[in-house]
Amino acid sequence: MPHTLYLLQIIGTVAFALSGMIAAKSKDMDPVGVYTIAFITALGGGTLRDLILNNHPLYWIQHQEMPILILVMAVAFSYIKPLSSRIRESTIVVPDAIGLGIFTILGAQLALDMGNSLFIASLLGVITGTFGGALRDTLCNEVPFIFRKDQVYASVAFAGCWFYFLCDRLLPSHNAAVILGLLFIAGFRLLAVRFDIRLQRQASTY
Repeated sequence: MPHTLYLLQIIGTVAFALSGMIAAKSKDMDPVGVYTIAFITALGGGTLRDLILNNHPLYWIQHQEMPILILVMAVAFSYIKPLSSRIRESTIVVPDAIGLGIFTILGAQLALDMGNSLFIASLLGVITGTFGGALRDTLCNEVPFIFRKDQVYASVAFAGCWFYFLCDRLLPSHNAAVILGLLFIAGFRLLAVRFDIRLQRQASTY
């Protein structure tokens, strides 16, 4: 299981970092800005989670390969024009959904491993999955997905945590529960965007 979690951590880091770089590109930032936004998006949620849990050293300090990986990605994204030119701003939804699913479940799992209740673990899972993206959008002068009426975001992460807890209770394989949980979050998030699913509809005006 530790190898599986580490692989998921890498995938989630790459996905969230890519979403940060897409957002930075839309604001025409320089390479330093691209790296900063990518770093904050990928590692911001986990950093806040570790601070709340008093889990030291922070994950990315223990695993320096994560910020190094983001640096390599940011340099490639900034200087290899054929690479960045093929990525459109609208595609930010896909890596963001993948990162949301992975980091929400991993955050909830860490909270459980440290002896917290299911409810607290679900809240920390949501924080881990959403805080980096909220910082990304705020620094890019955009309303964060988590606060927008036209987006289903934090609620998907919260529901996904409880779906993961249920799967972990019913299924013999913990790995399968983790995978199903993150797929639930990422899949439902993408479906919500594709079919314009919202928790609150805007009032009609006449």
